[in-house]
Amino acid sequence: MSTKMHNPRIEYGKALLELAKKDRNVVALDADLCKSTMSVSIEEHLPEQYVEMGIAEQNMLSTAGGLAIAGKIPFAHTFAVFLTGRAFDQIRQAISIPKLNVKIIGSSAGLSDFGDGATHQTVEDIAIMRAIPNMTVVVPSDGLQVKAIVKAVAEYNGPVYVRMGRNDMHDITGEEEPFEIGKLYVRREGTDVTVFAAGGMVYEALKAAEMLEKDNISVRVVDVPTIKPLDRQAVIDLSKDTGAVVTSEEHSIIGGLGGAIAETLRLEKIPVEFNGINDRFGQSCNEEKPLMEFYKLTSDEIANKIKSVIKLK
Repeated sequence: MSTKMHNPRIEYGKALLELAKKDRNVVALDADLCKSTMSVSIEEHLPEQYVEMGIAEQNMLSTAGGLAIAGKIPFAHTFAVFLTGRAFDQIRQAISIPKLNVKIIGSSAGLSDFGDGATHQTVEDIAIMRAIPNMTVVVPSDGLQVKAIVKAVAEYNGPVYVRMGRNDMHDITGEEEPFEIGKLYVRREGTDVTVFAAGGMVYEALKAAEMLEKDNISVRVVDVPTIKPLDRQAVIDLSKDTGAVVTSEEHSIIGGLGGAIAETLRLEKIPVEFNGINDRFGQSCNEEKPLMEFYKLTSDEIANKIKSVIKLK
């Protein structure tokens, strides 16, 4: 595995600026957090394509809908917890029902805003957004993938939610690897169990697979950057092939990737174990790593889940 790391927010800012320079219909909106979400790249270089909305998330999403009706491609930014919580009604009523071409960029997702605690950490946003009809939900597995995701969601006509953390991520993909909405990516082959992982947990799953190789346990690791729409047939085929499944995500075990996989496999006699946050809010910490360890979002815990689920085959 690569030891290199990239920051998804920094890569996002670069990719958005590159996109906006090529297409003047691209407009960035932000709710007073542009230096954190990195939409500041548009404010600084293309101010005519930037709208600062202040701390008014509902108004920002309504304005984004209006811009989409006018033929623009709006990218609306703030922390994921504020987007999916405060602006839910506007996302549902003004964007998703009419299927408007709005890109909703949730930054500092999961536990990545470790210092600010439960009020700023979102563990339920995937569940909220994937339940909304017409909404596409994307979770980058590393910083390098962000560039391809920005291009893909810009070309896609319809509402998209992109969930990103704020801290450096280990490289999983390659510099020029293409991204296709809805596609699963097998990062490691294996025969005993299939691990479906999203975001930074893909790296942890790969670490777990390397650990278990010493115990003669063969682990397939599947990167699931698109939570919705989910390639149901691919999930079923990959799961049947190994006969056991573990899901891993930096999100509640209720309604996120684990829920999506379990729903897909509901008619299949395949055991599934969840690795995620067990129905509780986040909390403040001085560093991210101890927080991830406290919530058992680690390669060691994934390995434990793998050993547990294999016994159920």
